[in-house]
Formats: sequence, structure tokens, C-alpha cells
Amino acid sequence: MYIKGTCIASTADEHGPIYVYETRTSRILSFDQQIYQSSMKLNDIHGLDLAYTQAMMVGLFFIPSVKLATIMGLGAGSMTKSLLHHFPELSVDTVEYREEVANITKKYFYLPDTNRLSIHIDDAVNYIKNTDMKSDIIFSDLYTSEGMEPQQLQFSYLRDCKDALSQHGVLVLNIWNTALESRKELDDLLALAFENQLLSFEAESGNTIVLAFKNDIPIIKRKALLAKAKQLQGKMNIPMERYAKLLWRTQGNKFGVG
Repeated sequence: MYIKGTCIASTADEHGPIYVYETRTSRILSFDQQIYQSSMKLNDIHGLDLAYTQAMMVGLFFIPSVKLATIMGLGAGSMTKSLLHHFPELSVDTVEYREEVANITKKYFYLPDTNRLSIHIDDAVNYIKNTDMKSDIIFSDLYTSEGMEPQQLQFSYLRDCKDALSQHGVLVLNIWNTALESRKELDDLLALAFENQLLSFEAESGNTIVLAFKNDIPIIKRKALLAKAKQLQGKMNIPMERYAKLLWRTQGNKFGVG
């Protein structure tokens, strides 16, 4: 089923086509004219339109102070723009394999030109293996038109992500539409790489969000968790209190007290 809307731009590189669609309310990036790679509300260009990107912000609950975020996979820049807009003290490193995706995002999705943003045209595995930066949070959202990028199923990639985190850092992974055997493989690799310091929950979109911690999962009280969620909800205008309650209900035994 093709995306509804008007195709306002299309191009291609050696990896395949790239499409930009527009509806009355949204602008959409797609690689196959069927699946939303990313979406932006025209009246809220800094917002997070897709539910799974909102759910990935749960990783911010557990970090005392975020100074550097790394995003694996630019897409239409939704997470990059939102973090830069709502956290003026934050710098963002974004890694995108396809230079043409970055060009489209700058032209049609209002990616800002700021010295707080560094875009690295590189393979995610190569970048994370060689970076000297220590990120407080790493968002890994590597997908193609065919599904999850196999690089996310490499132990070396997960280990290098862990090495690239600050001492209180967390890796946030988006898992969607993944074959059962691949999901089992990823779960086993994550448990090994992060010594079972993991939290996960399923967002209403059907995506599974995994939080993998550099060190022990921080202990937090329910009241403090909900207070942080309320603060983030007010700042980012996304339903963080709902996600906090979901996380507490499903995973609270791993991190919560009182």
C-alpha cells in the first residue's frame, strides 16, 4: 500500500531511491513509497511525530545530565532536531551512511545549521568503533527498506556502543518488524555485551524499545521517575508520563524502589 500524499521530491543513490511525500499536515521520508522512514508535522517541525521515537526518549529518565547524544541513523532528522531544540545545552553527533539522505533532510526537513550538530557520513559500525567521544546516550535506529540493518545484530557493534558511552550512559535501541530468530539473537548479544543491565518495553506502535546500560541500572523511586517524566513531557510535548508508568509496571522490579 503506497503512502498517501503527494510526492514532492525523489532522488536515488547507489543504495536505492529516496522519496519525500507531503500531506495536508505532514512531510514523510520513505525509501520504498510504502513504509514511513520518518515523519514531520508541518506545524511542529521540532516535534517527534512517530510514537516509537517518542518512546525512545525514555532513556533520558536515567541520565542525571545529558551533554552529548549520538544518533545512529539520521532519517529525516526527527530525533536530532528535537533534542537540539529542547535541550540548548546538548550537542548531537549523528551518523548517516547515505550522504543523499542527509542532503534531503537538510533541504526538506529543516535540519538546523548549528555548531552543536555534527553529521558524520559513515558506516555506523566503523564510526562507533573509532570514535573517541563518550556519549551520555546513544540512539540506535538503523533500518533500511528491507528491515533492521544487520549491523545491529553484531556483538562487536554492541560492545563498541558500550565502550562509547559515558559512565552513566545508556544505549537505546529500536526493534521493529524483526524475525523471531533475529530478535532472539539480538537479545542474547545484548545480554552478553551489557551483562544483563537491560530494560525493555513495547510501545503502542508495536516497536520494542531496549535500554542497555553501561554500568548498573540506576535505582530510582516511582515518585522521582514520574516527576522526571512530567518534566520531560512539559519540555518535549510528548507523553512521557504514560511511558514512565508503562516502564514501571512492566520493568520496575529491575530498577525501582518505593
